[in-house]
Amino acid sequence: MERIAFFDTKPYDREYFDKNNKNYRIHYYEDKLTEETASLAEGCSAVCAFVNDSIGSRTIDELVRRGVRLLLMRCAGYNNIDLKYASGKLTILRVPAYSPYAVAEHAMALLLLLNRKIHKSYIRTRDHNFSINGLTGFDLHGRTAGVVGTGKIGRAFIDICLGFGMKVLAYDPYPDNRYAESRGFDYVSKEELFEKSDIISLHCPLTKETRYIIDEESLARMKKTAYIINTSRGPLIDSDALLRALREKRIGAAGLDVYEEETDFFYEDRSGDIIDDETLSLLISLPNVIITSHQAFLTEEALSAIASVTLSNADAYFAGKENLENEVKA
Repeated sequence: MERIAFFDTKPYDREYFDKNNKNYRIHYYEDKLTEETASLAEGCSAVCAFVNDSIGSRTIDELVRRGVRLLLMRCAGYNNIDLKYASGKLTILRVPAYSPYAVAEHAMALLLLLNRKIHKSYIRTRDHNFSINGLTGFDLHGRTAGVVGTGKIGRAFIDICLGFGMKVLAYDPYPDNRYAESRGFDYVSKEELFEKSDIISLHCPLTKETRYIIDEESLARMKKTAYIINTSRGPLIDSDALLRALREKRIGAAGLDVYEEETDFFYEDRSGDIIDDETLSLLISLPNVIITSHQAFLTEEALSAIASVTLSNADAYFAGKENLENEVKA
C-alpha cells in the first residue's frame, strides 16, 4: 500500500479524506510543506499539499531525495510550485475544479455583508442595540458587476449577479462570446470594466499577466463608490495600493477572502498574537473592509470533491496511466 504524507492538515481535511480513502496509508501532518518539513515525507511515495505550502527548488530536492515521486495538490492553484524546477523530478497533479458554486456564493456573501452592513447589525443586536443608523446599503438590482475571469467560478458568479437583476460586464483574454450572448452580458476591456463597474469581482488565476491586475492605475479608473471582491488569489491585488485607495476614500469597499502575504496567517489561529503585517492589520481595521480566511471553497460538496479527485489522481498515477488528466507541467 502506497504511503502519502499529507501536509497542512486541518480537521476537515482528515474527515473527508478518511471517508474517501481506500487504497493508501495517509500520514497527516499539521505542518506546512517547506524545505524544513519535507523530511516528514521519508518513506512516502507521494505528498499532498495545499495553496500556502512552499514548494520551491529546495523543497523539491528534499522530497526527491526521500523517494517522493508524486505531488498531489488538493486545490486548483499551483503558483506556489517551482514548476520548471520540478519538471522531470516530480509528477504534479491538481484538482482543477471542485465546486465553483462554493466560491461564487462566498463572493456574493462578501458583497451582501459589505453592502447591507450585516456584520455590524449582528454585533449591535448582540448588545441589544437595535438602531439601524449607519446601516444603509444600496439595491444590487440595476447595478453593474464587473467580472474578471469567466471560467467556471466566474460564470457561476455571473449567473448569481444576473439573478439579482444586475448588469454584467466581463473581461477575459479568451472571451466566450456565444456564452455571453446566451446569458446577456458583454465582454469589454479591463479599462472599461474598471471604469463602469459598481462591483468588481476577481475570478481569474494568478499569472504573470494577472499579478497586480488591481494596482494604482486600475484603482484610479474606478468609481469612488466601487466595491472590490477577491476570492481568487491574493497577489491579484496590490494590497498597499488598495489600502491607500480605501483610506483616501477613492473606492467604496473591499471584500477579501485572500491576501497576497497570507501564508503566515490564514488557516491559523493567531488570536493571541500581534500581527506584524501592518498592511493586513490596517485593512482589517477599516470599517468598509471584510476579510475572511481563504474559506470560499469550504463547503461539504467542495471538500468531498477535493478528496475524491485527489485520491483518483493518485490512483491514476500509481496505475501507470499515461496522459494524466489533471497533470500540471511547466
